[in-house]
Amino acid sequence: MLTPVATRPAATSHAASWAPRQAAHCSTCAMRHLCMPQGLAPEALSRLESVICAARPVKRGEALFREGDAFDNLYAVRSGSLKTVATRHDGREQVTGLHLAGEALGLDGICDDTHPRTAIALEDSSVCVIPYSALKALCSEAGSMQLRMHKLMSEQIVRETSQTMLLGSLNAEERVAAFLLDVSSRYLKRGYSPSEFNLRMTREDIGSYLGMTLETVSRTLSKFQKRGLIEMQGRHVQIVDFDGLHHV
Repeated sequence: MLTPVATRPAATSHAASWAPRQAAHCSTCAMRHLCMPQGLAPEALSRLESVICAARPVKRGEALFREGDAFDNLYAVRSGSLKTVATRHDGREQVTGLHLAGEALGLDGICDDTHPRTAIALEDSSVCVIPYSALKALCSEAGSMQLRMHKLMSEQIVRETSQTMLLGSLNAEERVAAFLLDVSSRYLKRGYSPSEFNLRMTREDIGSYLGMTLETVSRTLSKFQKRGLIEMQGRHVQIVDFDGLHHV
């Protein structure tokens, strides 16, 4: 496990400017089966650990990076969760992603060397900081690392394509059901209960993510409760009827 750093910079600072270099310990991290080390040979894993900076804490509501910031690092969520937000042409913000422990952040900054979205912590979280220049050099030397990067990029494409299809082809109830089932399956992969979990996103965030109004999200969740599909108390969700939710 990485040792959290006690201090942190302002939200606009880059992690590389503050994080002391120290060896990461991916091999003992609980999220290694989901994160960058997945499938790497011991030698490649050791080299990856040598380029990762110490974990950076990100307080709830703090921006890890902002839209327009220069792209220097990739990030892997070590604990907690973050949302990504994009600014639309009319100035409104739209939630574009939910990122849980073991998932990479910042891949979309590679294209133009700037971050096209803002990443904000939904709860007190921590991320591993991976300098892209060092990672790129490692990829050129280790084929297994290059393959892993390709897979991470492919996973992001699949997620964004699925999100586009969800927004374009499903009605409100289907969108909310798909969202709950997606969060459930992701928690299961992390060893947590798939039937009981806390929604870190607010209902307003969920609406923004699903292309719905806050009122529609609240109304849909209430319908699901009345039909015995879920139980909710605040942000705590219990999925009572998985089959029913799948068949919404």
